[in-house]
Amino acid sequence: MTTLRVLLADDQALLRSAFRMLLDTADDITVVGEAADGGEAVSLTRELRPDVVVMDIRMPEVDGLTATSRIAADPELRGSRILILTTYETDEYVAQALRAGAGGFIGKGIGAGELVDAVRTIAAGDTLLSPAATRSLVARFLATPDGAPRNNPERLAVLTPREREMVALVATGLSNQEIAEQMFLSPFTVRAHVQRAMTKLEARDRAQLVVIAYRTGLVRAAPDDGAGHGA
Repeated sequence: MTTLRVLLADDQALLRSAFRMLLDTADDITVVGEAADGGEAVSLTRELRPDVVVMDIRMPEVDGLTATSRIAADPELRGSRILILTTYETDEYVAQALRAGAGGFIGKGIGAGELVDAVRTIAAGDTLLSPAATRSLVARFLATPDGAPRNNPERLAVLTPREREMVALVATGLSNQEIAEQMFLSPFTVRAHVQRAMTKLEARDRAQLVVIAYRTGLVRAAPDDGAGHGA
């Protein structure tokens, strides 16, 4: 069994200890280091080469978004994926984190099992957005004049009916595991459908897949929160 190496970056020692305890419950994950600010996170990433850096946003000296950008821009650190774990799931932070190169964005209110699954998802090369982060991303897109150029709905013609269904579910903020449970499929099958859809639509990551779903009209925003699941 391959053991995933994780670096924790948060300015609160108590939270780092809590996250370490949660992650250490998994047989395939080990926490190899802790950083109290973004600058230390960058240094330890270069030194330890973790598979995943669990990064807070608001930290002293160098914040998590700046640290994420520095790590993602370093060709030697391409093997280290970044998972943003924060209390602040705002549209601005979500957009900045994705632009900086983060592979995932989740809130600190998640459970132990969800955190473990998130680390595994990021380590596997997938992009993960919490439902709140997905809503923020969509809200930001819809707030843009005309939502930026819209894609022709015919773009979706390359997808199979099942792939279209998967893209629509991804756009609501569901994880592969949640989609699998809802559709009575294995997570592996769901991941395969999502990956094929991303390839066909030339989406570089899960976040872009969400935007495509809205731009093509596959999913339409609900009037209350901007993340409704449409036809």
